[in-house]
Amino acid sequence: MSRGFESHTLRAMRPTTRLRPIEPGDAPDLAALVTANAEHLRPWEPQRPDSWFTVAGQLDTITQLRAAERRGTGQSFVIDSDGEIVGRITLSGITRGALQSCALGYWVRADRQGRGHATEAVRLAVSHAFDRLGLHRVQAETLPENHRSQRVLERNGFVRYGVAPEYLQIAGQWRDHVMFQVVAPRASATQD
Repeated sequence: MSRGFESHTLRAMRPTTRLRPIEPGDAPDLAALVTANAEHLRPWEPQRPDSWFTVAGQLDTITQLRAAERRGTGQSFVIDSDGEIVGRITLSGITRGALQSCALGYWVRADRQGRGHATEAVRLAVSHAFDRLGLHRVQAETLPENHRSQRVLERNGFVRYGVAPEYLQIAGQWRDHVMFQVVAPRASATQD
């Protein structure tokens, strides 16, 4: 009897993860987060100038992300857990025409990892890409040693389809990346 109560209690305590569009007012919180998580994020991201870690730097980033949204080439969200920003997720490089695809990128602050935020955020972003944007494919890339991110992608139906040599400059070095993709479920044969 005690086991059932513990299981129920643990489920009730699990934080709620939501996505909401990124806003200029998020700049102070994001500046604080990227500064506090600089060492955690450094191995996985491009080198950043010191100005990127400031409120002004984050506001500039948000301005660029929102401009991509107006052009129809991107959608960016903060990852919210019970009213607190715990990370960011972006659908970038949205391409229409025959491709109907985008790239997915995300990060979650160090002290909130392992709680399902990334898995749920990726699920929500992929659903948005397929259901709201009408895209056919979402791709994501990870460094070969980023096994945690690879598991998040695999939990969301992404499949590994190759390796891109020297794909992105990360932490000052051109690094190979493992390529993943998920394709939208096929529409019913009865639909025209």
